[in-house]
Amino acid sequence: MSGGDQEPGRYYVGVDVGTGSVRAALVDQRGVLLAFADQPINKWEPQFSHHEQSSEDIWAACCVVTKKVVQGIDVNQVRGLGFDATCSLVVLDKQFHPLPVNLEGDSRRNIIMWLDHRAVSQVHRINETQHSVLQYVGGVMSVEMQAPKLLWLKENLRETCWDKAGHFFDLPDFLSWKATGVTARSLCSLVCKWTYSAEKGWDDSFWKTIGLEDFVADNYSKIGNQVLPPGASLGNGLTPEAAKDLGLPAGVAVAASLIDAHAGGLVIGADVRGHGLSCEGQPVTSRLAVICGTSSCHMGISRDPIFVPGVWGPYFSAMVPGFWLNEGGQSVTGKLIDHMVQGHAAFPELQAKAAARCQSVYAYLNSHLDLIKKAQPVGFLTVDLHVWPDFHGNRSPLADLTLKGMVTGLKLSQDLDDLAILYLATVQAIAFGTRLIIEAMEAAGHSVSTLFLCGGLSKNPLFVQMHADITGMPVILSQEVESVLVGAAILGACASGDFASVQEAMAKMSKVGKVVFPRLEDKRYYDKKYKVFLKLVEHQKEYAAIMKGD
Repeated sequence: MSGGDQEPGRYYVGVDVGTGSVRAALVDQRGVLLAFADQPINKWEPQFSHHEQSSEDIWAACCVVTKKVVQGIDVNQVRGLGFDATCSLVVLDKQFHPLPVNLEGDSRRNIIMWLDHRAVSQVHRINETQHSVLQYVGGVMSVEMQAPKLLWLKENLRETCWDKAGHFFDLPDFLSWKATGVTARSLCSLVCKWTYSAEKGWDDSFWKTIGLEDFVADNYSKIGNQVLPPGASLGNGLTPEAAKDLGLPAGVAVAASLIDAHAGGLVIGADVRGHGLSCEGQPVTSRLAVICGTSSCHMGISRDPIFVPGVWGPYFSAMVPGFWLNEGGQSVTGKLIDHMVQGHAAFPELQAKAAARCQSVYAYLNSHLDLIKKAQPVGFLTVDLHVWPDFHGNRSPLADLTLKGMVTGLKLSQDLDDLAILYLATVQAIAFGTRLIIEAMEAAGHSVSTLFLCGGLSKNPLFVQMHADITGMPVILSQEVESVLVGAAILGACASGDFASVQEAMAKMSKVGKVVFPRLEDKRYYDKKYKVFLKLVEHQKEYAAIMKGD
């Protein structure tokens, strides 16, 4: 806990469920993080592209971390609780018990994770309909959205899951239900992942066209027919049972939730005065939030709807009330870096040397790059090595699930220098992917001048500097590195009534910590690398066309 200058009675708890862990924070009304805890959660991959979790395991982890962060305070001073989570699909029966989403019939594993790609056939058929709702997901629905996963369950697990199901939740909505007993869904989840429209509601014709007319027949009770904006107070707050589980008093205000990336996206509301940034005199729509962890999401808002091919949205009020949201993304970023580094022959040597210095492997790689770069800028080490990063398909802006990763410029050597340079080239490729997304958004009508980075990868200074250099834009890092947790706490603060709006809470609880400026003297080099980057995907498509030919 921080010192004793906090105002009493103004604490909020934010809970963030990521891909591999649950984290919680105790935050005050100025957005200062006072306590933090995390807890790993289980994941199963019973077969390739099938990724599953357990809602009971996740809720238990939420209880562990929440109890930890409120230790040592008067829990009656906790005013509100907010949840964010990955957009994974939770399946429960009519009595709210878990149902299996797997061929093994294991009901513990009742969550299809966000990165699960089992529903490839289903999403192709959905996209072939060219239904009008698809214009709000960049023209092409992603396999990571909920409609194809639901269709897969109906077609593959009819008896063991589909026919018994009473409730299909996005994971953030499951958590708010578990806390309050209220089945109302967040506008964020339904608009971004389920094709709900903030203005028109559900489109009956879409669900009938794709073969999920079941939802229309029961008035969407299984997927949500009561919808609330993020930050709205749910029911009577924490139920006595949930309060006991979490170590909080019954009745504490609980907010309608956000998807994890969207909670991180609230950082764009920070007061930027005094940092010499062009966005200080520009509207908030000039700011792009990049939430970078296992995957990356690129969140841009606008006053009017902007349709960007291959970029999800526009979604009205899905993140910031009153604004339209476009969401670009890269399906694997942190996961890709781990894959490239851990799969290299020199990884055991890297682990040993990093451990000897009591450093993470990435801190060691960063220092090793500084050692071998000599007089040149570190980014120039990849002049002959280029990576295309879509090892799990392209989410944005190409929206092509079939794309694969590429590396060109490999040599026979496999020493630590080679590993470090491959790591650097991978980080650069992810930043070039961000540049490609920004260009697509700007071509459609967005005007972006500043990046706000948060999430696990934003703690890596090389990752941050490469994004600044390659996009040519300044990167803002929050005062609190756990920006996603502060975003969840902002929801709780809104639900408590202590702030009149999400915008007011964003401005008062989000703070600028550091600004990283691009090294403009390196621009010409990165412009040339970017041309190579674009050539890689052109060649890949040519190769695919050749192999498909007669």
